[in-house]
Amino acid sequence: MLDRVPREAIGEVREHLSQMLTEQRLENAPLFTVAEATLDADGRLPASEVDPIRSWLTTLAQDALARQVVVRKTLSGALDSLDNRVALLVTASRHQQDADRELRSAARAAYADAGQSVEEGMSDGTLLRGEVLARWQEFVGTGEFLRSVEAGIGRLRDRITAAVKGTPPPTQQLGDVLQSGVATLVQAQADRAASDARRAWRSTPGGAVLLTATPALAGSSPDLPDRIDRLVRDWQGDLLQMVRDEGQDRRTTARVLAYGVNGLAVVLMLVVFSQTAGLSGGEIGIAGGSAVLAQRILEAVFGDQAVRELAKRAKANLLDRVEALYAAEERRFDEAVTTVAVPADQQADLATAQVAVKAAR
Repeated sequence: MLDRVPREAIGEVREHLSQMLTEQRLENAPLFTVAEATLDADGRLPASEVDPIRSWLTTLAQDALARQVVVRKTLSGALDSLDNRVALLVTASRHQQDADRELRSAARAAYADAGQSVEEGMSDGTLLRGEVLARWQEFVGTGEFLRSVEAGIGRLRDRITAAVKGTPPPTQQLGDVLQSGVATLVQAQADRAASDARRAWRSTPGGAVLLTATPALAGSSPDLPDRIDRLVRDWQGDLLQMVRDEGQDRRTTARVLAYGVNGLAVVLMLVVFSQTAGLSGGEIGIAGGSAVLAQRILEAVFGDQAVRELAKRAKANLLDRVEALYAAEERRFDEAVTTVAVPADQQADLATAQVAVKAAR
């Protein structure tokens, strides 16, 4: 062992080093102490300082038996420390795998909670507030609409009014605000999930480092709003197809044509979101009446059993799409963990290697 120290401290340092070697069961290891000295023109230490080391190395090079002893001691020392070192590696590997599972679980829980919140938002009246109620009232008009449900006069009236005023039909306006409401709900919950996952990661071993190394996890994906818009449009397309498929019966077809596929699809959207538990005051009466009216419109066309099935399928369809969307967002966190993940069988491999080394010894 070699250490370069001030000349006046050689004795003290040598004694300390000898003690440390003894503690590590290396009391027979050669110890060379080199005092600080002025280097020569070639940047070398004076020969007097390094002669003991040169002499020892020369002797060792010329004595095969001495070399074997050094090699044997070195190898034995390394093998003797194998159990402790492998135990440390196994413990570190286990801790890393535990952190891996905890990080993934935190992200999974955040997005699962977001999906649950979207389902609750679809059922607690959140999507029937404000402008949606106003557009629904425009869509159904006065009480005369109720008397025209079977005859389909309401749709004709909407067409005439829209043509005269040059404005989009109430059906389109209602569909637009419902679409916007769904998109806003899904986006808000996705952003909250990303924030919740980051907060959990900051208190989990390794999480803060991964967040720093993966700036993209600072928020939701940049293209998420576009993907959500496509999701809602595709869902509306599925609702249109459901209405068409349900209206294939000859008598039902006539009713569907009277109201229009688009109009019935929008009414179906309203039925999906027609629970009013989250509303208060006058909103309850308005939204509750809206739900009853929407239900009656669809039942007049398809029958009550078919309407219940349509609403159930429509809601499940939307939730499935949201679940897939959130799964894609969650994968960003999983991929960050994967970049530093250790093999699942690493602990077993270490134990196997340890046994093999001992057997070979």
